Amino acid sequence: MCLLVAGSRIRPDLPLVVAANRDEWLERPAEPMQVLRSRGPRVLGGRDLAAGGTWLAVNRRGVVAALTNRPAAAGRDATRRSRGEIPLLLAAHRSAAEAASALAATLRPEAYNPCWILVGDRDGLLYLEIAEGRPIAPRSLPPGLHVLENRPLDTPSPKVDLARRSLPNLAALAADAIEPALQRLLASHEVPPPSEPLPGEPTRPPETFAACVHAGPYGTRSSTIVLVPRARRPAPLVRFTRGPPCAAPFEDASGLW
Repeated sequence: MCLLVAGSRIRPDLPLVVAANRDEWLERPAEPMQVLRSRGPRVLGGRDLAAGGTWLAVNRRGVVAALTNRPAAAGRDATRRSRGEIPLLLAAHRSAAEAASALAATLRPEAYNPCWILVGDRDGLLYLEIAEGRPIAPRSLPPGLHVLENRPLDTPSPKVDLARRSLPNLAALAADAIEPALQRLLASHEVPPPSEPLPGEPTRPPETFAACVHAGPYGTRSSTIVLVPRARRPAPLVRFTRGPPCAAPFEDASGLW
C-alpha cells in the first residue's frame, strides 16, 4: 500500500518536503519520471500506462499533488475515470489553495474510484477525499509532518505510526541530511504489528505495512522525493527511482525542468 509523507512549513529553507512510495501490481505497466505537461506550468511525474495519469505530479512553481487509493475488496471499477487524472488537474494551477478550490468546484466524485489526496506548496498543505456521495471539502492542514497511506488521514495505522517513528525531526537536521533521511525511510522493510482491517477494507498481507513493500506480485514500484525551496528559483528538487528504493538508485530529475 502506498506511503505519502509531507512536511509542510517545518523548515524555513524548505517549506514543503514530500517523500512517496508507489505500491502497485508489478505487472501493471508504467513509465518513470517525465514531462507530463510542457507549459502553463511545466509538470513532472511518472505515468501509469494502464489507466493513464499519474500518482504524483509536481509543477515548476512548487505545487505538489499526490494520491493514495482506497482499497476495495472487489477491486477498481474499470467503468470509472482514472484517479491518476486528479494530480494532473491539481498541478495545472499556480497554487495549492487555488488547485483545491477549483477541484472542489468542478470534479464529480462519483466519476472516479475513491482516493485521498494531499496537495501542497510553499504556503500550505491541503487534504481532500474523493468518494461517491460526498462533496469535496478541502481541509487545510497545520504546519507539521503529515503521513498518508491507503487509509484516511488521521485514521489509526501501524504503517503511518512506524513512518513517523522512523523519520528524524526534519527541522533539526542539517540541510544535506534531509534527502538521506527520507531515502532510508522509503527503503525500510521493517514491518510493524498489523492492525484489523477497517470496515469495508480487504485483509492486507503484513508486508504491506512496511514502507518498502515486497508482497509477491505486488510491491513498491518507485519512489519520489520533492524538496520545494523558499525562493521560486530554482525549481523544486525532484529525485526518483525506477524500482523499489531498497535496490534502485535515486536519480535527479532536474534536467527535465
